[in-house]
Amino acid sequence: MARTFRHHSRIARLALASLAAIVVLLAGTVATAQAVEAQPSTTTTPAATTTTPAAGQGAGAGAGRGAGAAAGRGAGTKSGNGLGISIDTGAEGGASTAIQVLVVMTVLALAPSILIMMTGFTRILIVMGFVRNALGTPTMPPNQVLIGLSMFLTLFVMFPTFSAINETAIKPYQDKAITQQVALDNAQAPLREFMFTQVDEDDLALFVRLADQKRPETRADVPTHVLIPAFLISELKTAFQIGFLIFVPFLIIDMVVASTLMSMGMIMLPPVMISLPFKILLFVLVDGWGLTIESLVVSFGGT
Repeated sequence: MARTFRHHSRIARLALASLAAIVVLLAGTVATAQAVEAQPSTTTTPAATTTTPAAGQGAGAGAGRGAGAAAGRGAGTKSGNGLGISIDTGAEGGASTAIQVLVVMTVLALAPSILIMMTGFTRILIVMGFVRNALGTPTMPPNQVLIGLSMFLTLFVMFPTFSAINETAIKPYQDKAITQQVALDNAQAPLREFMFTQVDEDDLALFVRLADQKRPETRADVPTHVLIPAFLISELKTAFQIGFLIFVPFLIIDMVVASTLMSMGMIMLPPVMISLPFKILLFVLVDGWGLTIESLVVSFGGT
């Protein structure tokens, strides 16, 4: 008990000593600061090099007014007291290089939409999706494979159209034989011809009526903004018709397998587990991918 009391008293004495030392240090710091503030400033600057804030502001304002007046007189002399803006329109009224680069970047950004709206990509991709669902393998082949295959089949089907665009629009424009507007008009002609060969007349008449336009006498009277949606609707209709024909044989296999399992009393066994290998086997034996691709190419008018 006595030892504990002595230990506590020692701690108390150390705390009091530390507090006293801190107070002494603070008092000395305050006294030093007051002494420094009381001393007069002995630093002087040469009169020749010292300027007052007011003088500096006056000099800066004078210099600014002088420079502004000189700049205003120069601008007025060169551009008639106004701001002159010049735009480089290129030689012979064509677009400048910067504008051409901007147009190319815009076309590249819209390339996926153009590929979908004005080519056979929509029909091919939908049919490939129907084949995968009819087989009962919703993840095989993967989406990347189907999209890649559809893209290259689109290039194969559209190769004559793209060749015509290259010969009538791209090459003459690169050789500076035609203007940019003429090149765009020449590029539209093969695409419009392709869409006219694939579009259904009923769908085209529907969008002509929705656009509140007169009945066109020739194909040239049909605007492009009317032709494109009609072409898309026709592609969807054709793709679903092909998809129905693809589903029929696989549906028959599912019905046969389900009936067989029912007659055998195997009610708890899912028919899909039994029919899937048979559907894959049938698809491979009849060369299903080859038949599907051939049917797609022929549907576009290929041989």
